[in-house]
Amino acid sequence: MNLTISGHHLEVTPALRTYVTSKLDRISRHFDQVVDIKVLLTVDKLKEKDLRQRAECNIHVKGRDLFAESSHADLYAAVDELADKLDRQVLRYKDKSQDHHHEAAKRVM
Repeated sequence: MNLTISGHHLEVTPALRTYVTSKLDRISRHFDQVVDIKVLLTVDKLKEKDLRQRAECNIHVKGRDLFAESSHADLYAAVDELADKLDRQVLRYKDKSQDHHHEAAKRVM
């Protein structure tokens, strides 16, 4: 699994990199066919103070690309929300792919 973490208008510190990696490990535990993960952390220079920190992620799994984004006032909270969204998407994709193959095996017998 290739993990790329980049920042836009911010420096990705080792603590932030460790935090993102630990949150995204949950995805690889649920689904072992993750090929590539790209994370973009952004600080938006907006006039309003709310929802300035944004985290985006593209995940390439076998057969599909998944995307999620999250905005929050705190970057760590945005990463938490992003990990939850991606976890739901990966589990849903895993269930669909396993159900599909299971139905094909039933029809053969």
